Amino acid sequence: MRKMFALLLIGALTASISAIGAKAHADKWEDMITEAGKVLKEVNSMPDTAIPSDLFKKCKAIAIFPSTVGGGFIFGAKYGQGVVLYKDDRGNWSAPAVFNIGGGSFGWQIGGQATDLILVIMTDRGVDGFLASKFTLGGGASVAAGPVGRDAQASTDLQMKGGIFSYSRSRGVFAGLKLEGTGISQNKEGDKALYKSDVTAKEILKEGKVRPTPAGAALIKDLQGYSK
Repeated sequence: MRKMFALLLIGALTASISAIGAKAHADKWEDMITEAGKVLKEVNSMPDTAIPSDLFKKCKAIAIFPSTVGGGFIFGAKYGQGVVLYKDDRGNWSAPAVFNIGGGSFGWQIGGQATDLILVIMTDRGVDGFLASKFTLGGGASVAAGPVGRDAQASTDLQMKGGIFSYSRSRGVFAGLKLEGTGISQNKEGDKALYKSDVTAKEILKEGKVRPTPAGAALIKDLQGYSK
């Protein structure tokens, strides 16, 4: 009897520890989405350096790679994690999908400080590049430093070519950043932790198979406001 009780107790403790670990893992990604929302709010709080309203209205997706979570650096010199959200033809934003970014000639740290990155994806062709198994900025889609200022106009030529506009921030200043050669890949582990399901990025972004988490819903609400 004692042996059976001990086995049951061990099983219960193991299940409890596993559940706690899974929640902590999900919270990590939820915190990252919250940080992504903060980055977006901060860049758009400054009219002279904000991402143009026209881009939010015309874009098909946005990617946000925040440099910090909980005040600490989460990635090294040439590697990061962030989220992508897709906007359908009716103007509805999807739940966030987790992505990795790395490589290329850029550095995530400038003068010892981390850099936040925002990519504004203008066409479905650009979005499909993100959903491919291997995708390189500047190879699968044109990428250029984005225009700044709430009323600024973006290059129509780049928009038509499946272009992506990039914005980066270091030391509190936002500016355009060139990212040719930088690789983008889906983070299936992050998506599974967030949504408790083996969903693909395509199912999250284009097929709407998951409901956004609280942090994701807050980010969607902000994007809806910017894209009106």
